[in-house]
Amino acid sequence: MTPVPATDPLAPPLLDAQGRRMTYLRLSITDRCNFRCTYCSPASWGGKRDLLSPEELARIASLFASMGIRRVRLTGGEPLIRPDILDIARRLSSIPGVRHLAITTNASHLESLAVPLREAGVDQLNLSLDTLSAETFRRISKQGDFDAVLKGIDRAAEAGYGTLKLNVVVMRGVNDGEARTLVDYAHARGITPRFIELMPFGQGVPVPTAELVERLRAEGLPLSPEPEDSGSAADSVTSGPARYWRAPGGRVGFISPLTQNFCGGCNRVRVASNGDLRSCLGGRAQAPLHQLIRGGATDVELARAIRAALGDKPEGHRFTEPGNGATLLSMMGIGG
Repeated sequence: MTPVPATDPLAPPLLDAQGRRMTYLRLSITDRCNFRCTYCSPASWGGKRDLLSPEELARIASLFASMGIRRVRLTGGEPLIRPDILDIARRLSSIPGVRHLAITTNASHLESLAVPLREAGVDQLNLSLDTLSAETFRRISKQGDFDAVLKGIDRAAEAGYGTLKLNVVVMRGVNDGEARTLVDYAHARGITPRFIELMPFGQGVPVPTAELVERLRAEGLPLSPEPEDSGSAADSVTSGPARYWRAPGGRVGFISPLTQNFCGGCNRVRVASNGDLRSCLGGRAQAPLHQLIRGGATDVELARAIRAALGDKPEGHRFTEPGNGATLLSMMGIGG
């Protein structure tokens, strides 16, 4: 376990039990969603009602920024269903030390919010789109407006964001045959597509990244891997788990939690929508930041709780261990 600094627990670096430096905060602001995707949200999921307020979210983000966090990503559920999303974005984008404010969204609200969010300080959007077929969309999610998603993505592409990524969860026999079409769709809009191996949080059968790469090549898409150190120093501080390949139209990303474990370079810490810090996507260890804040905890006390939780962070997730799927929270519950 990494010891809690005796001098100033608020000062960087923020390290986990393996000495990995945490620079990236994934902050869930709701676990409710206007979709019901089979791999993310169980039908019985009711959602938490006691969510963090904009002031509490800003306090948590400020605390993490003082400890070395440089990128904050707002997740859900669907973060854009919160009516105070613009207030939240303005507060977090103005925090000293936060270099990047990003949002992961299903894009259904972006036709009206893409420009206001950009003006509020959001500089990156990850857009979730698993299919270009209305029929397949309905198979994946019984709820949701497919046309609104497509309109929202087009609006986002026009809004001047520094980075746009298209997240595609690949499921065998459902949407794995659309990979090449989705690459072309994304590149035509200046968006980087990223294909994600299905994780064991819900329904469906995953497709290994290596198989998908070979399928794309067989369909005529030349792909060559980027060197892992090809990004800038700033990018390496705030980067996520994707590995990127080059294609004629732009980059193509692959996130491979099952076949190419992404834990070795983990720089991420997660706070769920009720304020529980979770040190690992595949674990249950947590620190109840919400309760501590409402109990009057000082920033030093919060920082010590954060460091203690990260001191229990495992070397890697345990997705593939027999029987572990039954003990995992849903993706909606942990915030992705």
